[in-house]
Amino acid sequence: MPVALTIAGSDSGGGAGIQADLRTFHAFKVYGSSVITAVTAQNPGEVRRVDVMSADSVGAQLETVLDAFPVRFAKTGMLGSRAIVERVAELATRYRLRLVVDPVMVSTSGARLLEESAMAAVRDKLFPAADWITPNIPEAEFICGRKLTSPADLVEAAGMLHRQYRCHVILKSGHAIASDRVSDIVCYQGEIFTLTSPAAKVAGHTAHGTGCTLSAALAANFALGRTWREALTAAKAFVYGSLCECVRLSGTLTQMYPPEQDPSGRIVLEKYR
Repeated sequence: MPVALTIAGSDSGGGAGIQADLRTFHAFKVYGSSVITAVTAQNPGEVRRVDVMSADSVGAQLETVLDAFPVRFAKTGMLGSRAIVERVAELATRYRLRLVVDPVMVSTSGARLLEESAMAAVRDKLFPAADWITPNIPEAEFICGRKLTSPADLVEAAGMLHRQYRCHVILKSGHAIASDRVSDIVCYQGEIFTLTSPAAKVAGHTAHGTGCTLSAALAANFALGRTWREALTAAKAFVYGSLCECVRLSGTLTQMYPPEQDPSGRIVLEKYR
């Protein structure tokens, strides 16, 4: 059975982080292992407390997993501190770990999940160790040091990130939905593509954890040996389908969509024109 690994924080509400990643691995029939970088007290609407693990604890977890399991692909999420970022980057390089990096910096509810001194370490030490990175627009703006306000800006930023850090890029555009389609920008081997799905009509906190889920789905599909095209379209379809097929958990968590929402909407990966 293929083995994938998530290196991320624990979400006590279960909607993101380690919990979402392991649930995603299971959905793709991939064995999930984990390294916990932080324990958070959170629900889909707020983060009340963050307790970051020591770099030694994270390093010990990671080495113990990699010494026993044939991990085919891993993903990182919330890392919490500069020391953890540096330790993960060092071990990923030493073990030649195939890696998807989701540069989690701030939660959807606005809570900071990465100390400021660690942001440069993610950019300068972890990105060069990655196969793929999956920043959203606010994260890409921080990394690039400028605002990204148009499709042309996103294309330019994805290409710059690919050239500078020598990794493939998915720049997620969910923060800039302006139509009935959502097109993420992909840079693979220097070529630009769009990865497009219908725009899910999300309500309430339904979209909590979608970034974690996308990067976990990518890692799972790469662990299964799928091509980059297959992995990207399967991951995008999984996130879109999950949004469309959401369920109500309480009176305040997860509202249902309008009846016309179509979970079978077409996912398209095509060369950027």
